[in-house]
Amino acid sequence: MRHAEQVTFGGHGLDRAAHLRGSSEAQQELRAQPGARCILVWRGKPAVTASGQTELRLLRVSLDDAVLAGSEMLVFLGRESDGAPIFAADISYWQPDGQDLSALGQFTDPSEQQHPNLPDGHAFAELRRMMTRLSTHEAELAATAKAILGWHHTHGFCACCGARSAVAQAGWQRGCPSCGAQHFPRTDPVVIMLITHGDSVLLGRSPGWPEGMFSLLAGFVEPGETVEAAVRREVMEEASVPVGEVSYLASQPWPFPSSLMLGCRGEALSREIRMDPTEIEDALWLSRSEMMQVFAGEHVQIKPARKGAIAHFLLENWLADRLD
Repeated sequence: MRHAEQVTFGGHGLDRAAHLRGSSEAQQELRAQPGARCILVWRGKPAVTASGQTELRLLRVSLDDAVLAGSEMLVFLGRESDGAPIFAADISYWQPDGQDLSALGQFTDPSEQQHPNLPDGHAFAELRRMMTRLSTHEAELAATAKAILGWHHTHGFCACCGARSAVAQAGWQRGCPSCGAQHFPRTDPVVIMLITHGDSVLLGRSPGWPEGMFSLLAGFVEPGETVEAAVRREVMEEASVPVGEVSYLASQPWPFPSSLMLGCRGEALSREIRMDPTEIEDALWLSRSEMMQVFAGEHVQIKPARKGAIAHFLLENWLADRLD
């Protein structure tokens, strides 16, 4: 697909320098470099320049900054374009006093939290809300940091024997000192489907989404299943629409919390929808002209998929006839 890697979080060629992860000496040298920097994540929210500016940038602090005093782990992300080592740290131990936390975990979290040790004009903000205002390099760093730190937060114990595991490989592995098992960061493959029939596209919505919001159908790939089979199964389960030919279009890391979205195109063999209410809340066919109204904000009922998500990206390229 043309422009496939222009999707948000599509990457900017971060030098991950994976060959340096297993050497404690190399990691010590990297941390001691004067230009070494660290980005901060609090409860999954990266620290950025405050909202109100056109383009946001991740905050970078030195490794001896006071804000890192309570952090127990640094994850080595790689090297930036100037060769400087870049790390990520989770400071979710911090408890903000007198700040609004009621929106944490909601579909759209508009709140921002200011740490007393952060420079003026910086705050922790929800990544989904600001992802389109980050450069490709900043977005790649933010997605990588959020995903890997989120994995550590939920995988502190060995899945084989239950003992507490230890961080290894500069944060890219956990090892069990009790049984010797090794554990690696989790990535869950998810198919998301641009299902078309003639000049129409199939959309659906999940319970709890904002009113009027529709998107492409999606679902997790199951063990022992190909991507093509997952596309056909998910569409059949959710809308009872049979799908014929399936082709791959583009992928998107989606760190909410640990998915890799596999964007595919499928040709429906029927337009009849028999929706499963346990899977989705609603499903419908929308013509190309109607979808253009949606993107223009002129449709009376339907709002577009979230800008920055691969669903929005695929639909936008479908409208522009840029899928091949």
